[in-house]
Amino acid sequence: MQGPNPSTIFPLVHYDRLCFLKNIINHPNIQIGDYTYYDDFEDVANFEKNVKYHFDFIGDQLIIGKFCMIASGVTFIMNGANHLHESVSSYPFAIFGDGWEEAMVGKSYPTKGNTTIGNDVWIGYDATIMPGVKIGDGAIIATKAVVTKDVAPYSIVGGNPAKEIKKRFSQEEIDFLLDIQWWDWPVEKITKHIRLLTGNIQELRRQLNKELP
Repeated sequence: MQGPNPSTIFPLVHYDRLCFLKNIINHPNIQIGDYTYYDDFEDVANFEKNVKYHFDFIGDQLIIGKFCMIASGVTFIMNGANHLHESVSSYPFAIFGDGWEEAMVGKSYPTKGNTTIGNDVWIGYDATIMPGVKIGDGAIIATKAVVTKDVAPYSIVGGNPAKEIKKRFSQEEIDFLLDIQWWDWPVEKITKHIRLLTGNIQELRRQLNKELP
C-alpha cells in the first residue's frame, strides 16, 4: 500500500465536502502542501472565498504546509485589509478620488508579510487567522480562535485574541518531532509507520532507533 494519491480532489468516496486542498486552488499566491485537507459544511469552493482581502497587487502569500486539517468556516485575513493606524484617521480617502487622490502620497498601507501555516496543523471550526501570522508545525488552533500573533510549534491556542493553552508535548519531544519532520518522509515510509504516527512518541522513537544503520 502506497497511501492515498495526493492529487485526488475528493479522497473520501461519495463525499464531496472534504478535499485535498491543493487540487482546487486557483489563486497564484496560495500554496498548499500534499495531503492538507479542507472540510466544508456546504462547498469546498468556500475556502478561497474565505481568504479575504487577498489582492494581487499587494503580493502577499498564504502558505500552508503538508498534512494540515482545516475545518469549515476558517477565515484568513490578508494584508489588503490593513488601514493606516498611526495617522489621525484610518479612513482610506484616496480610493474614492474626486480630490482625495493624493491622500496617500508618500505613504503606504502597513503589511505584515506572508501568512504561513506549518505542517500537521489542525485549525478548528470558524477560526480566524490574521495577516502575517506564522503557525508552527503540529499546532492546534481551537474553534473560533482569532489568531493575531505567531503560534509556537506543537502548542494549542484558543480565544480572542488567541493565547497559548498548553504545549502538546515536552520541549524535548517537540525538538524530536521537529527534527524527524515525518511529513517530509516518502509516502511509503509514512504508510509503513502509520500506526506509530497515531500512537505515542516513545514507541515511534524506539522504532526509528531500531531502523538506524
